[in-house]
Amino acid sequence: MATVLLTPRQCAGVMRALGDETRLRILEALLVQDKCVSDLVREVRRGQPQVSHHLRILREAGLVEGLREGKRICYRVSPRLQRALTPSRRQALDFGCCQISFPEALLASQARHAG
Repeated sequence: MATVLLTPRQCAGVMRALGDETRLRILEALLVQDKCVSDLVREVRRGQPQVSHHLRILREAGLVEGLREGKRICYRVSPRLQRALTPSRRQALDFGCCQISFPEALLASQARHAG
């Protein structure tokens, strides 16, 4: 299992960032595949300004990163977060201070909708 060791301050920042349902839904969607803001707006059923706000919080916590593609900005989970994914299933994040698991059925459902 890949473990990314976080300091207590970093861990608290990650927990604050993940302490919102919309941000968790965005992260779950990005664990399935990279998505542009417009895709996330449709998927989480929130307005573009709200989704952008939540993405900023996730970005500042080091959980996602944005890549400009012309006029669009697309997001993916950050390399640090990629390293925290358990290698066998990609449904749990191990930060050393804590582990967060996402239900396999939920990720599988999102993968079916993404394809």
